[in-house]
Amino acid sequence: MASSDQPQRSADGEFPPLHGAQLALLTIAVAAATFMEVLDTTIVNVSVPAIAGSLGVSPAEGTWTVSSYSLAAAIMQPLTGWIGRRFGEVRTFVTSMLLFVAFSALCGFATSMDMLVVARLMQGLVSGPMVAIAQALLLRNFPPEKRGMAMGLWAMVVIVAPIFGPILGGWITDNLSWPWVFYINLPIGLLGAWVTWSILKKRESKKIVVPIDGIGLMLLVIGVGCLQFMLDNGNEKDWFGSPEILATAAIAIIALVYLVVWELTDKHPVLDLYLFKERNFLVGTSAISLGYFAFFGVNVVFPLWLQTTLGYNASTAGLAMAPIGIFAIFMAPVIGANIQRINLRVAASCAFLIFSIGMIWVAGLNEQASFWQLSSPRLWQGLGIPMFFLPLNAILMSHIKPNELAAASGLFNFLRTIAGSISTAMSVYLLNHRTDVHHTVLTEHVRTDSVGWQHAQQALHSLGWSDTGTLAYAERVINQQASTLAVNDIYSLFAVIFLLLIPLVWLARPPFGARMGGGH
Repeated sequence: MASSDQPQRSADGEFPPLHGAQLALLTIAVAAATFMEVLDTTIVNVSVPAIAGSLGVSPAEGTWTVSSYSLAAAIMQPLTGWIGRRFGEVRTFVTSMLLFVAFSALCGFATSMDMLVVARLMQGLVSGPMVAIAQALLLRNFPPEKRGMAMGLWAMVVIVAPIFGPILGGWITDNLSWPWVFYINLPIGLLGAWVTWSILKKRESKKIVVPIDGIGLMLLVIGVGCLQFMLDNGNEKDWFGSPEILATAAIAIIALVYLVVWELTDKHPVLDLYLFKERNFLVGTSAISLGYFAFFGVNVVFPLWLQTTLGYNASTAGLAMAPIGIFAIFMAPVIGANIQRINLRVAASCAFLIFSIGMIWVAGLNEQASFWQLSSPRLWQGLGIPMFFLPLNAILMSHIKPNELAAASGLFNFLRTIAGSISTAMSVYLLNHRTDVHHTVLTEHVRTDSVGWQHAQQALHSLGWSDTGTLAYAERVINQQASTLAVNDIYSLFAVIFLLLIPLVWLARPPFGARMGGGH
């Protein structure tokens, strides 16, 4: 599969790009590995009740299978640059895939929750560098004029995989058993590792032996670990009314502040914060992280509302979410192939406008909306996904040097992951808080001197309902209405956030063609 001749590096130390069958096979292998890793961030979510029941723990304890993976992956993503330089990007990518397969098998074999959580933690640790290095490998090995297409395919995988995770996880859990959620990684990972190594084993990136920033790594682990614990448990423990949450929040703030100060002074930092001196990297990373915050929050609130308020089951809720991937699948390669011809800032602005309109659309719906009425906005929002992710990715990578690609990709993926974690916690908090607020307001109208309540009681009494029955019915309706109004509030908030991101995009400075060949 690989050429027997050793490829020669060019003057800048890079290998010539691949072409033909090798390039196609590499793209498939890298895309499959990326899909596998990103899929595992969501595929377990709908299987938590089944896992918890099988292993004899509560559903709350079962959620550690999700949070342990996210925590470990978030910690490792910033280390991608150092690991890639120290061991070589090709070797790191292939090793990560093989270890991911091994720990996926251990997850499936788990006979206790402790064993499963440890296996998921290790699975997250080894998966951390995979997505960032996948992006770097594609950029290094694609011809410059086709890098937009490469990023289009990569972005399509990164965005679509989490959407199909709940659907696939629900089907596997219902029709097979929960261990198969992990076993499906084995053939994909093994084949991807073999293909990648066969093609790229003689095209390894330059290795640079630098000492590990031990203090920075320690601060990163402590800061992100405490932050993740606070976000995972804040809603259950009444946030800052809990001494435990207060303590972890204080430790997280102190550790992360010291991390920033330390990384700016260390010669070999874990996080290369000086990348933010590049204006386009700062603007692009900020826009993607904030946009992902709003986008991820919707993906948390929407299925919760469908299942807890409208009575959807997990599979139907997943299907209601799925239409957002339809246009994204077809448009991402098109946008990528034409990225040199489009105005990147205009494209990103259009994406945020589409998202905002979609949010306002959903905010105007109520609990009587049909399945199609609820899924239609997500279908059209799919138009914005490629225009959101691809142009901003091109902007932030536009002036990054080849030897900084892995570090830059790792840093922005780390911030994107953290934004998603914060969004999850805040969205659930806002949903609960705004539901309580609306419930209080609505119950004020259920009183003896309220004309509306008097008419409602009379209508229910005429149908043979008792006073107890009418009150129970009123409570049920109020809960449903309060939850729906809370969701409308959250969607309206996210609509405003997307609109505010439009002027941020225009702070990026052309040209954008250094790494991606993007238009101005």
